[in-house]
Amino acid sequence: MKLNITLKSILLATVLMAGFSSCKKDKMPDIVPGPVSTLGVYVLNEGYYSATPGTNNSSISYYDIAAKTVEKDYFKKQNSTSLGTNANDLQQYGSKLYCVIVGTTKAAKDSYLEVMSLATGKSIKRISLSDATEGFLPRYVVFNKNKAYVSSYDGKITKIDTASLAVESRVLVGGALEQMAIVNNKLYVVNSAHFQYGTADNASVSVVDLNTFSKSKSIPVGFNPTNISATNTGDLFVITKGNYADLKPTVDKISSVTDTKVASNDKISLEFLAIDGAKAYAISGTWPTYTLKQFNLGTNELGVDFIKDNTKIGTPYGLTVNSLSQDVFFGDSDASQFFCFGADGIKKFSFDTGLMPKLAAFRYGYK
Repeated sequence: MKLNITLKSILLATVLMAGFSSCKKDKMPDIVPGPVSTLGVYVLNEGYYSATPGTNNSSISYYDIAAKTVEKDYFKKQNSTSLGTNANDLQQYGSKLYCVIVGTTKAAKDSYLEVMSLATGKSIKRISLSDATEGFLPRYVVFNKNKAYVSSYDGKITKIDTASLAVESRVLVGGALEQMAIVNNKLYVVNSAHFQYGTADNASVSVVDLNTFSKSKSIPVGFNPTNISATNTGDLFVITKGNYADLKPTVDKISSVTDTKVASNDKISLEFLAIDGAKAYAISGTWPTYTLKQFNLGTNELGVDFIKDNTKIGTPYGLTVNSLSQDVFFGDSDASQFFCFGADGIKKFSFDTGLMPKLAAFRYGYK
């Protein structure tokens, strides 16, 4: 009897020890709590375009939501220097903000990526996007697996490590590159018909395999594509501008499964498109009349007016959706104001900014 108890005890202890060992070996990593609130809004103000180096026409504003206060040139206040000339993109990734400064000319070599603390807006590093010969004239930045990818008018994509903030490599993929989107470890970038830096590659989307960081395909689209956005199901929507004469603007739809154009709508002209989940919003029209509408991702067509409370906007400019709250942010380029609307189309708040407010990035609160 004692022998049976002893054997059972040994067997039980062995099983328990194996279980404890397995639990210890397979322990899940600590879950980092997600954001629960939006504390503030950073706004990129493009300013009026300048061809003169050192104009410093761009700025970043910051709006404190709880205090309802705004610092219109927050970057300069925090860093005692100006943001730069012809800023074009502002994005957040991890604990950092990334601002793309296009600069003026290749010869001026005043192109760079300004990296800031998301918590304070203070500069961490200003990454030069020029070489010994010329500036790259960067346009947009996107992120994937701790790498930042910057498109440029010189036709190349620059890869930057987001930890070391070092430029790792560059690859030539097309002509005058504009906006990018990443789906399933593939980067899609549009080749525009820039009047100064355009090439014969001005009606396509280049596909870059991020595993090898090399161009894998070119997808034909309408003439002069300028913007591209991806849905959470892997479809991509491309805004093309045409030639303002006999070639119409279009909104082309691309499947990331087949990497082919699957639909095109030449009955509408879009300036900006912002997608968040199953919802999308578009600024449409031609100068000087623009409207802000919902966009149907299924039919590739404009929907009803987005604003439901009769708020008057001079010229809507830029679009950003806060993925945490689903609030929609955009600027009024006439009044230099930035607006926040709920997904229901009702205004929540607005505040003054610098000239040509375009994009928003968000400072979040955590538990």
